[in-house]
Amino acid sequence: MDPFLEGVILGVTLAVLFGPALFALIQTSVHRGARSGALLAVGIFFSDLTLVFLCFIGALQIISNEQNRLVFGIISGFILIGYGIFTFKRTVSVMNNGTAVAEKKPGWVTYILKGFFLNIANPFVWFWWISVTVGVTSTYGDNTRSAVFFFAGTLSTILSTDLIKVYVAKKLKRFLNEKNIRRLNRIVGILLMAFGLILMGRAVAYYYHLL
Repeated sequence: MDPFLEGVILGVTLAVLFGPALFALIQTSVHRGARSGALLAVGIFFSDLTLVFLCFIGALQIISNEQNRLVFGIISGFILIGYGIFTFKRTVSVMNNGTAVAEKKPGWVTYILKGFFLNIANPFVWFWWISVTVGVTSTYGDNTRSAVFFFAGTLSTILSTDLIKVYVAKKLKRFLNEKNIRRLNRIVGILLMAFGLILMGRAVAYYYHLL
């Protein structure tokens, strides 16, 4: 099978997985609109691209160390929990069309950086790309061109599906009111805090060989 097509298939598989970045993507699209959601998706794309590059130059040696994995997991967990608490407590006023009324809209760089760091702070995203990189390397060997086409297919598919999610979230905005958005904030906040606790728990469990 063509390496690019194989990458597309993998990208579609990854697109249906739920994670903190997905919930943040939907929430941002609902609160700030399609443009802000698209910028967040671009940040997620660049974080995945960075991780693929780091895995190829040997970052897996860092994350594969048990103590480094523990530290990384705990720090990442605290980041997600903190962001979850902020999201849970966030209050937003909306207009009749469901658009959030914000006191000050962040710049485009803010959304890109938010997507970048929210995605890259998840150690399981690291483990995912490490596993994929190892598999691709073992499959294509020193055929760098095939590996590049594979990851081009994967990353472009992830970005495309994220943009589709942004579009869908925008369409749902007309059905939202202040009460529903408050509920969305609380649901997303709880999910982010849960992800953070799971990351910390698994990091500790792996360190003490409980898993």
